Amino acid sequence: MTWLADIAMLSHGWRRFLLLVVAGAVAGLSIPPLFVVPALFVSFPLWVWCLDGAERGRGWRRLFGPAFAIGFAFGWGYFTVAFHWIGTAFLVSGGIMIALMPFAILALAALIAFFWGLGSALAHLFWSHGPWRVVTLATFVTIAEWARGHVLTGFPFDLLGYALPPTDEMMQITSVIGVYGLTLVAALLAMTPALIWPADGRSLSRRLLPFFIAMAVIAAQLGYGHNRLPRTVSTERTDIAMRLVQPLVYEHADWGNADPVALIDRLLMLSEMRMDPADQGIADITHLVWPESSLPFFLSSYPDALARIARLLPETTTLLAGIPRQQYALDQSQSSGPPFNALMAINTNGEVIASYDKSHLVPFGEFLPFSQFFSKLGIKQFVPGAEGWAHGDARRRLTSLPNTPAFLALICYEILFSGDLGDTAGAQFILNITNDAWFDGSIGPAQHAHHARVRAVEEGLSLVRAANTGLTFATDPLGRVTGQIEPLQMAVLDVRPHQRLAGTVFSQVRHWPLLIALLAGLLISLVVSRAGRRRAV
Repeated sequence: MTWLADIAMLSHGWRRFLLLVVAGAVAGLSIPPLFVVPALFVSFPLWVWCLDGAERGRGWRRLFGPAFAIGFAFGWGYFTVAFHWIGTAFLVSGGIMIALMPFAILALAALIAFFWGLGSALAHLFWSHGPWRVVTLATFVTIAEWARGHVLTGFPFDLLGYALPPTDEMMQITSVIGVYGLTLVAALLAMTPALIWPADGRSLSRRLLPFFIAMAVIAAQLGYGHNRLPRTVSTERTDIAMRLVQPLVYEHADWGNADPVALIDRLLMLSEMRMDPADQGIADITHLVWPESSLPFFLSSYPDALARIARLLPETTTLLAGIPRQQYALDQSQSSGPPFNALMAINTNGEVIASYDKSHLVPFGEFLPFSQFFSKLGIKQFVPGAEGWAHGDARRRLTSLPNTPAFLALICYEILFSGDLGDTAGAQFILNITNDAWFDGSIGPAQHAHHARVRAVEEGLSLVRAANTGLTFATDPLGRVTGQIEPLQMAVLDVRPHQRLAGTVFSQVRHWPLLIALLAGLLISLVVSRAGRRRAV
């Protein structure tokens, strides 16, 4: 490792850039569901060592010079591996999109890597050559991760912290510090080998101390989970019984191929399916759930749909379905703008009694940034809709449904935003409907599902997730899966949400402990860097 540290510190130019791209790609193996966590300890020290040997620029090069290139190269490798699965959506769209796939993946990775490059450059402004330098870099990496999860609507897939909760036990710490807090911990732990090598005349015991501290932190995380799981009581609700339908609807990619009659037939058939002779079918179900894009057409294009749904539903059953919703002028004569990606509640009379409109849309998926430029290149958003899709007013609790406890409705990747799910106060569980069929055959659906489970642990709320092609499942408030349909299986799952917990630490204090930790990291970096410069003089 001393040899590798020397190479990293002495490298420069394209050789250093290539070394860091490869190191970042290795670090990318730690993402869910791969969880090759040791890859972090092999790769992140190279980032530290390269900054040790990086020259300081002047003027604008102090910010966008060698230190920026170091972080950018590492991030480019990491995010290319982490987001490679997004390319499968191009295969669904076909045509020119297939040719653009590798360029789009590299371009997206480069765009996200900008945040890590900027964090690396800022860290180098406060750089020192003692052990506190890993605190400096970890602090700015965490700030960069926070920024990419919030700037320009945010894209918080594969935050660094998601590498550390591969099991139910290790996931429990997010109930205290959230995934962003775990990101800071992951960055600090991953950089500890940079404190062991090179030796620099230090004794072996002193050099290995950071390693033992890192192992103690991981052991504490595991121990906390082992203690919390059996000691936390989680019981099923008796006032609500839900049937989740996984229908395998692929017509979402091209509305022109959607056959409303055939799709309704399939959904109705699955909805009233009997699992065994003793099964009452839908008779004892209070809520039937169809996933996002289960009906890839407007209800107005098939007026009989509501009538058929009404005939299916018992008097005490409500349908919660992912259906696009048109905007209309006040006189209801014509549409007045792009449609909404909506969750609609339909009662036994075929009436839409409530709806939730997705507010956090996917860039390039549901709306096209800089649409005039990209449309000239033949690029459009993946989800059909000539005008794109409209943003809903806000993510919110649904509280007005009869005989239904208040719950938090989230559509697709709205579940990714840690600490920003909307009004969780009073919500009894989370309902997440999604359509991950764009990414079938990749790790994307499993990754999305893992991130959703972390939200359940953070908030102390049971999660009910209905997915078009998988993964459809339910969890308790501790993130443990209580029932699941295998991916790419046309089936239904009957579940009962669990009672919410009294309140997790994270749900009460949110990101304040992280903010304090980051401020402390910035203060330490400032003090140590100034002290080092005074000694140099």
